[in-house]
Amino acid sequence: MSYYQQHVFFCTNQREEGAECCNNIGAQWMRDYVKDKVQALGLSNEANRIRINSAGCMNRCDDGPVLVIYPEGVWYTYMDESDLDEIIVEHLQNGRVVERLKI
Repeated sequence: MSYYQQHVFFCTNQREEGAECCNNIGAQWMRDYVKDKVQALGLSNEANRIRINSAGCMNRCDDGPVLVIYPEGVWYTYMDESDLDEIIVEHLQNGRVVERLKI
């Protein structure tokens, strides 16, 4: 059994000025938003063990911003808080992949 029930990695990579990257689209802020929301919903407690982390470049820049959820290995793109809220509710709480955001 894995230490975490689910582990969410956000690409928060920052490339040189002008180069396309997830952090230019607010990835760090969005990661912080999800971390706060998961904690507020009680999903990161001993019973649920969901962890939200930052990651460096995950080589999916053309699909960015991106996040991946393990152990399922499901990759998502997102544009705003409502997309992230949908991922939290559907995937993290209810175990259903959000097909419209999957990459």
